[in-house]
Amino acid sequence: MANLATVRIISFSGIDGAGKSTQIAALKSSLREAGFRIASLEFWDDVVVLARFREFMSHKAFGGDRGIGTPAKPLNRCDKNVTSWPVTLMRFFFYLADSLNLWLVVQGLKRNDADVVVFDRYIYDELANLPLHRWPGRLWVRLLLKVVPKPEPAFLIDADPVAARTRKPEYPLEFLRRNRDSYLALSHMIGNMVVIEPQSIESAEAKMRAAVSLRLPLTQVSTPPLQAEMRQ
Repeated sequence: MANLATVRIISFSGIDGAGKSTQIAALKSSLREAGFRIASLEFWDDVVVLARFREFMSHKAFGGDRGIGTPAKPLNRCDKNVTSWPVTLMRFFFYLADSLNLWLVVQGLKRNDADVVVFDRYIYDELANLPLHRWPGRLWVRLLLKVVPKPEPAFLIDADPVAARTRKPEYPLEFLRRNRDSYLALSHMIGNMVVIEPQSIESAEAKMRAAVSLRLPLTQVSTPPLQAEMRQ
């Protein structure tokens, strides 16, 4: 059974429409080929505290559309792009709860047979919603970063907001631009994030594999692969 000291955590973050799913699929394919046993976690479904309640209350309070936007069916979501101070204060509280629960989830990985756990989004995607241009937001982020486990590595899939919105039309372009700036500012605060700049899919995958290979031997089989990918 894998030990927490040997389980590798890899996370993917970025604005909506950045192309995280494509890069996650590519990395998991490389890991499986190298013989690593993989567990997949989605931050919203597997870590966030009271996720369905928060989604329901957000919809009741702010309206907006539900679901996932596509080029054929654009949406107008109203949740993380709401930046009033009462909402921001609630985020301070909920993100603390999510950070503590993330610590518990990672501790629970001791009971998982996986060698590598891949997170689709991470606490970083929530912290990017805080007002990092103000000192209370930056201070709160620094405090939470002391609590949460650090992935090795944490990927930030950067993207041009216009192209991202074309792929996934859910939020106003101006919000995506601000959100991208917050992610980049957060990457400097965290220090260990690997930023995958906007580029071709092949170039992005090459940079991602190079970053992972510094920590994992992607060119050699470490353990017999499982018949099916595990899920926490």
